[in-house]
Amino acid sequence: MNLFKVLVLSLILLFPSILAEAQPAPRVKNPPISMETMGGTNAFFYQMVIDKKFQSAPRLGFFSVTNFQPEWGQAQMRDYMVQANLTYRLIENLDVAGGFIWDPVRGIHGTAALKYGYANRKWLVVVSPRVDLEEDPGLEGLVLVEYKPRINETLSFYSRAQALYNHDTGMNAHARSYIMLRAGLTYKDITFGVGDNFDWYGPMKVYKNNLGLFVQIDIF
Repeated sequence: MNLFKVLVLSLILLFPSILAEAQPAPRVKNPPISMETMGGTNAFFYQMVIDKKFQSAPRLGFFSVTNFQPEWGQAQMRDYMVQANLTYRLIENLDVAGGFIWDPVRGIHGTAALKYGYANRKWLVVVSPRVDLEEDPGLEGLVLVEYKPRINETLSFYSRAQALYNHDTGMNAHARSYIMLRAGLTYKDITFGVGDNFDWYGPMKVYKNNLGLFVQIDIF
């Protein structure tokens, strides 16, 4: 089943729910767009995360992650990922998602995922298994945990652990994995501190490390 058929079938299945959600409802409180940059010992890192629900149909939403990590002194960028998905809320905190992903290994292709998210004042937890919609698909798991307790009225401590593992079913081997660690302070909508990216590439798990300083900005 190609991507076009998957999208058409998904819209047909979701249409009754879309109509039901079209009734007037309280405004959805969406999280801000998060943009992060980090200058490190090996590379420059950038990540942007968008996670929004539609005001007119709160079960429907849009989820996108973009990150890239060009190495210093290299003309060609080998480490990037762009994905964009429509999401649908199945039950509280659990969404199903479908869209596309673009990476240097497989190019651009369709994708489907589940996304569990839990958030309160101190904690954010995201768990998302994903599969490529193609022959010999990549299977992927993402886990993100943030802990951000308040220090005083204006400052909060910030920490994040973000891990990903991607398995190539065609080769039955490791394709891509990483662990990202962050620690710092949050003042209003700006977070800054120390970060470290641990990256592994391909079946041989070629390892690279990027230690640096990061700045994250929340845009509402």
